[in-house]
Amino acid sequence: MKKILLAVALCAPFVALAEEAPKDNKFNLNVRRIGLDWTKTDVKNPSEYQNSTVAALKASDQETIQGVFDVALEYGFDRFKWDNSLFMEYGKKTISPYGGEKAVDESADKILLSSDLAYACWDFDSFKLGPIMRGQYETEFKGDPRRNILRPNAGFALFDHDIFKSLYVVGVYEYDFTYSDAKVSKTAAEAGWRMEYEIRDGVKFTSDGYYRKYLSYSQYVGEDLSSDFLAVARLDTNVWGDLTMGPYVKYRRAHSRQAKDYGANTSIGISFSYIHNFDLKSTNKSEE
Repeated sequence: MKKILLAVALCAPFVALAEEAPKDNKFNLNVRRIGLDWTKTDVKNPSEYQNSTVAALKASDQETIQGVFDVALEYGFDRFKWDNSLFMEYGKKTISPYGGEKAVDESADKILLSSDLAYACWDFDSFKLGPIMRGQYETEFKGDPRRNILRPNAGFALFDHDIFKSLYVVGVYEYDFTYSDAKVSKTAAEAGWRMEYEIRDGVKFTSDGYYRKYLSYSQYVGEDLSSDFLAVARLDTNVWGDLTMGPYVKYRRAHSRQAKDYGANTSIGISFSYIHNFDLKSTNKSEE
């Protein structure tokens, strides 16, 4: 039954009907965030995840600084919206005790390339609704072994809302070649969001995240996750031009196939960011 539902989700983009096409074409370079975070991290049950490739689950309780780069090239034409994004984050602390060896502990390590194509079957006044197709490649800067995952998925999404920029449900196929001796194919169901809410001029609340539940595997690898949840919330206040500062919280919770208990990572801190949306091209067909 789970495989049938997944097949329906993967085929969904090909079964929608269209109304009259919208008129606006847009081309933007959206610098969602380039910044530094100061964080205090609390990790639950890290001893059970020391062999995991998810750095957040095997870190130690710590205070650290990490860098974040999140930029998307967004292209809207007729009923289509095509986003190509690059997200990178890296954070660690280094301890050099007197008379001892230097110890390095990573708290974040992720590179995610994503290409999303959405089609507006229904175009309402405040949002669009329709099928979405997405291709992702996830890896990391360092790692032994280094995480390498290809993740195509498809389903339905609400997008271009004033607050909910993306709200989606998709079926996922994942090909994991992190371990040279175990190349694993997986299927999963995933729901996620990205939202922005302007509280007042110069103050904006943003949040993004996902929940992914794995349904099947081609073989057993104990470190593979059976479920994965990530939520990030941030309050950005303009301090000068496009430079912002504000509090943020990040929560990651996952359960591997071999672990008895879940692993969790909670980070609370202050974010310093550069945020700007460059309008590279904007045309309206009705004016041509």
